[in-house]
Amino acid sequence: MKVLVYSARPYDKRALEDFIGNKHQLTFTDKKLALQTASMASGYDAVALFTSDDASGPVLQKLSDVGIRFVALRSAGHDHIDLKVAAQLGIQVANVPAYSPYSVAEHAVAMLMASNRKIIRGQKLIDAQDFRLDELTGFDVHGKTVGVIGTGNIGLAFCKIMLGFGAKVLATDPVESEEAKGAGVKYVTFEQLLKTSDVISIHCPLNNATRYMFSAAQFSMMKPSATLINTSRGGLINTKDLIETLKRGKIGAVCLDVYEKEKGLFFNDLRNVMLTDADFRQLRGFPNVLITGHQGFLTREALTGIARTTLQNLDHWQSQLQSPNELTLMEMVQR
Repeated sequence: MKVLVYSARPYDKRALEDFIGNKHQLTFTDKKLALQTASMASGYDAVALFTSDDASGPVLQKLSDVGIRFVALRSAGHDHIDLKVAAQLGIQVANVPAYSPYSVAEHAVAMLMASNRKIIRGQKLIDAQDFRLDELTGFDVHGKTVGVIGTGNIGLAFCKIMLGFGAKVLATDPVESEEAKGAGVKYVTFEQLLKTSDVISIHCPLNNATRYMFSAAQFSMMKPSATLINTSRGGLINTKDLIETLKRGKIGAVCLDVYEKEKGLFFNDLRNVMLTDADFRQLRGFPNVLITGHQGFLTREALTGIARTTLQNLDHWQSQLQSPNELTLMEMVQR
């Protein structure tokens, strides 16, 4: 089967090529799927997409017009594809619901500790041969209250790490995890979590119910000293409200591995480009904001898991079997 892999990076290619075998012929392009690039899929049976690709309704129509009937998502999240339109066009969609939950959870912890213990500032001072410690005071995570929003695989992994630090862990999720409760996590309401947590880490999908779940009202409920971590999806946070909260000094620190308007920004080499996104420039300028470019998933183990499941989804479709990871029918039932 011929598959066009959009938004392919060297690490994607290496991981996928380890599992290709003789079943599929993969062609890699670093171009993102968009209206302008959908015609590249002509002559292929399927496409493999990443979160930076645009699989909105009009783009899916173009893919359908050139004969694409299967979309393999190389991610758990699927907010970048219009599943309703895919179903209407007869395009099947499958994702990678689980790969390595530890990759993102551990990155969230790394961001927390780098921000809290001023690691980057400390390195800059060392580089300048300034060995004073005056600007580098952090806090013990031990004994603090950590709030976790979403206790799926990634959220649960983060909970367990925080419990290992000796923190008190609160959580909120429509579906409570018995494993989380057994480990010592206490479920509370979203408002209780906001008001009492010293650290808040977001681990939930982006959908109509969760978009802008952090806006001015939620920021006003949080402790002014709280650290907010988002390694899930940028649209969970209202960026303009976050900037206003930072300007007023009403939040302790922010760690972002995702950004509301990251498409066209993250995953690209823009060293010689003047950035026109004023919000991003402002965020980047706050000394208590740490930003990484959507790299939380990027571990060898996670890449292996993504590649293996992506190819398994292609195997199922080629064999005319419904993949256990198929999204289209599930989404239509929910709607």
